[in-house]
Amino acid sequence: MPDRSVTRILWLPGYRVYQHEFDEAAQTVTCWVRPIGAAPYYGCPTCGISTPATAGSPTERRVRDLPWGPWQVWLVVEIQTVACRRCGRHRERLPFLAGKAHCTRRLEVAVAQECRDAPVRRVAARWGLGAETVRLMDKRTLQRWVAGRPRVPLRQLGVDEIFLGKKDKFLTVVSNLETREPLWMGKERKRETLDRFFAEALPARLRRAVKAVCVDMWEPFRLSLKVHLPRARLIYDKFHVLKHANAAVDETRRAEFFRKGGRLRGLVRGKRWLLLTRWGNLDRAQRQTLTDLFAVNRRLAKAYLFRDQLTQLWTYTYEANARRFLTTWLRALRWQRLPAFEQLAKLLLTHLDGILAYCHVQVPFGVVEAINGNIRAMLRRGRGYRDHAYLLLKVQRATADSRRLRAA
Repeated sequence: MPDRSVTRILWLPGYRVYQHEFDEAAQTVTCWVRPIGAAPYYGCPTCGISTPATAGSPTERRVRDLPWGPWQVWLVVEIQTVACRRCGRHRERLPFLAGKAHCTRRLEVAVAQECRDAPVRRVAARWGLGAETVRLMDKRTLQRWVAGRPRVPLRQLGVDEIFLGKKDKFLTVVSNLETREPLWMGKERKRETLDRFFAEALPARLRRAVKAVCVDMWEPFRLSLKVHLPRARLIYDKFHVLKHANAAVDETRRAEFFRKGGRLRGLVRGKRWLLLTRWGNLDRAQRQTLTDLFAVNRRLAKAYLFRDQLTQLWTYTYEANARRFLTTWLRALRWQRLPAFEQLAKLLLTHLDGILAYCHVQVPFGVVEAINGNIRAMLRRGRGYRDHAYLLLKVQRATADSRRLRAA
């Protein structure tokens, strides 16, 4: 096959194949590539200024390209050394190479495209590459994708944590609630963890635009946010508050199980998940089961009713009405002999300002939980991630793809 035909198949604008070799035993194609015509000046890879090449012959680099069917394609590329007065001596940067990687950029893009829907090890086995090589190729592609995205102002912030296990403990996740994607991840859930986010990812000039922060009632997070975002409203996550309410219902169920005896204890046994489910999500048979239980145990009925009533707190958009509702709820709870709900009432009063702040800024509570679900799904598919920066890039790309599909 003539070199001109191989050049047309290879399709590298500005470059031509001056020699090629087919190895049928190994099913590989090796192409020697050089620029069309000699360029007297080359762009500095650091600053971009046109700079003459240094004296001497160019060096050769062997890189892998997209395959031609079952044939692996290797390119032997000539690379000049440029001497920039400002930056010093550097290797010429070629447009079709991915930096110093031993592969072309279009091969990286093809591998990264498959990494969206398949684990790294499966993609590595298909392309005949190492798992770490595929992981680095995918990470570089995602970094270029993030660098080319438009910057959006950060007005609503979400802070939450994910439990990874006994070894790695917690992973703190900071999200943009408006774009519905994660911004930063850090190990543990300490105050220093969130301080590191503000030092690394959110400089002081960008913090002024933040109007509201959705966070759980974890004290180290609250202290860090008060220091770095003193003007932003702290809004406590609705789902974390209701988690404490469900814990109060479960504690009441446990106390009633040990307080009752005989047949009544048998009625309470096995009803935990029914009691933790809202009335509107139950079918007719489940509702009848709870009705029979409440007929013989009024404390469980009152605990279930108080938990369901508490969800109405986030339907108010005027703070005075929400405060009036919560006052009525607390007053009705006073003489009901429900110790677990009395502890819940103290917790609500301690964090009252952050709960009522939702009336001023209606942040989407479900975004934080949805992002956490995406991260857990990514962790399950990848069997865990040691590189949290790579995990963040993967979740950002998955979030952007799902948002684009919803818009379509």
